[in-house]
Amino acid sequence: MLPERSPLTLELLQSRLKTPTQSDGIRTIDLSRMVIDLRSEAFREQFYRLIQGQIQRSNLPLGLDLSYSLVQGEFKVSSLGLRTPLYGKTLPIFSEAEQAQLARDRLRLSQLSQLSRSLLVQDQPAALQITVLRAPVTLIQTRFEGFVNFTNTFFLGRVEAQGAIFSQGSDWTEARFSKLTSFSSAIFQQDTKFRSAIFFDRAKFNQAQFQGNANFQSSEFYANASFHQAIFQQGVNLTRIQWRDKADFAQTRWQMSALFDRSKFAQSLFLTEAVFEKQVSFRQVQFSQPVNLRGASILSLADFSDAGFAAIAYLNLSDLQFDPKQATILGNPGQIGRVISVPSLQGNEAMLRKLVQNFRQLQQISDANRIEYTTEKLRLQRLQQRILGTDLNTATRSQLQQIGFSTAQVEAIVQSRMRQVFRNTNDILRVEGVDLGTYVKVRDRIVTREPLAGGWLLDAFRWLGLSLLLLLTHYGTNFWLVFGVGLVAIAHFGILFWGVDRFRRLHPKPVVPTALETVWAWGGFSLITLMGIIAIFRSGEHPGFTLACLELVIIPIPAVLTGFIYGRGRFHDLMTVSYFVEDASLRQLRFMIGRLPNIPAYPQFRERYSSIVWDRRWSWLNYFDLSLNNLFRLGFNDIRLRDRHIPGLITALVWYQWTIGLLYFALLLWTLSRTIPGLNLLIYFK
Repeated sequence: MLPERSPLTLELLQSRLKTPTQSDGIRTIDLSRMVIDLRSEAFREQFYRLIQGQIQRSNLPLGLDLSYSLVQGEFKVSSLGLRTPLYGKTLPIFSEAEQAQLARDRLRLSQLSQLSRSLLVQDQPAALQITVLRAPVTLIQTRFEGFVNFTNTFFLGRVEAQGAIFSQGSDWTEARFSKLTSFSSAIFQQDTKFRSAIFFDRAKFNQAQFQGNANFQSSEFYANASFHQAIFQQGVNLTRIQWRDKADFAQTRWQMSALFDRSKFAQSLFLTEAVFEKQVSFRQVQFSQPVNLRGASILSLADFSDAGFAAIAYLNLSDLQFDPKQATILGNPGQIGRVISVPSLQGNEAMLRKLVQNFRQLQQISDANRIEYTTEKLRLQRLQQRILGTDLNTATRSQLQQIGFSTAQVEAIVQSRMRQVFRNTNDILRVEGVDLGTYVKVRDRIVTREPLAGGWLLDAFRWLGLSLLLLLTHYGTNFWLVFGVGLVAIAHFGILFWGVDRFRRLHPKPVVPTALETVWAWGGFSLITLMGIIAIFRSGEHPGFTLACLELVIIPIPAVLTGFIYGRGRFHDLMTVSYFVEDASLRQLRFMIGRLPNIPAYPQFRERYSSIVWDRRWSWLNYFDLSLNNLFRLGFNDIRLRDRHIPGLITALVWYQWTIGLLYFALLLWTLSRTIPGLNLLIYFK
């Protein structure tokens, strides 16, 4: 329903100027619920002259209230406020607080103006002035039917424009808002400019409608900026903006392109449940805090190319609505996948698969693999919760109380599960007395397991296998991590084979290596191990856990076998000949995928194999070559176990590494096929 408005005449205007009203303790010119026709030149000149004269004569700040009024014709604020020079002293009517507010921006404007003039090579700078409004400006549900010009204006008081309607264009270029500014529910029907504007206090554009182009380029928001539920029907330019506090664009709708390029966000950016129907660009944007895109919809293109993310910044894409067949998410290869974060797997599995498909379509394999790694980490968390969580169907009363349920709630849960078992954790909400707050508090500690034998044990095996894949290979997405693990294992087994082959006995005749050979062997072990550890620490997310997991695989069983070997002693023939032989018919780099660790049983094959030598300085390399053969299925010489007079424990030791190598080689091929585009075709179809 339209408010009743009275036409503003000169007599009525003079009357209102003589009797200002009080609003929040501030004298205000009350022109609310008026029809102000500025199309007539005679009335327009008198209107501006009378109001400006009253404002200039008043020693105290004098506000202006145009609420619920209809303004016809162009509205120009420079003809209303105080004109003060950009340089030199301000007018004497300003208080110390007002002068301090003006000083915050005066130096900046002066420097920018001098820079502009120096670029234009002007000899004498023009005397620039700014318009100052000392008191609040109230434009609640004001309708402007003409162009609105607030350029180069400093608002020392509040600006309240809730529900205002700007039928034609509005220009707020280089405006300065010292106090709270509110354009909530305002409607901008034509193009709007807030270029180079500065908001020193909170800025509210909640539920505002921008039906024309909106330009906020090079503006600064020193406090919280809220555009909650705003609608942008045309293009929006938000480039080069300094967001020094939180920026809230939750539940906004962008029907055309949105540009945030080269902006800087010092605090969090909220785009929760925002809908982007066309392109949204964050090119070269600097993010210092997380970006929340939870529940947002990307229907065209989201471009994060060359964006910078601080160490604690990330993109929260939980519940993101996104179809890679119609939309695309761009970002720097190798970076965008690392900054994407999802708090839980539940409800996000389909979205994560779509992200993988998006990056594979863009040939950004590393980012696609990173998303898959994130997915499996979330799956591991869910398995861990299922293993360690309290089962609602079998937990005792004391267990239920320990995780956060009250005594009454525990009794209600027990009675409810006697009638019907809980099939998922959400079923707890049907229990009388269990509210949403309680559910949120305990949801990470409760589970519902299927009543099948071995269900918990199966989850434990899945958790163990997935943990190994994540720690040792990042789920097949990190070649250098896998390679580093392999180097450490090669060095470990190489020095172990050298030890059991060269340190045999001390009595009656010693069979031990020379001191020089010992130095070379341990030097090679240290070098290879150091290379592997460096690779693990540079590429692993949890390098300490990765090394611990690797040591659990390569140390306990070989240590037990080695202990039995030296505990029993060795009393057999060929004590002065190596346990290992090499194929002397060929010396070349070759793959030995199907090779077994012992020589063939056919007698004529024995003629091709000879024992490895002990009396060379480089002899220790043969043992690391054997370890390389067993693990990488790659080597220079085909080195195997001899078939005569060899202890069974040494055979078990070599076969143990060969078995580990079989699993490792499969992981290596799997990782290579996922990290190098096209290599999977070479591996699978060779």
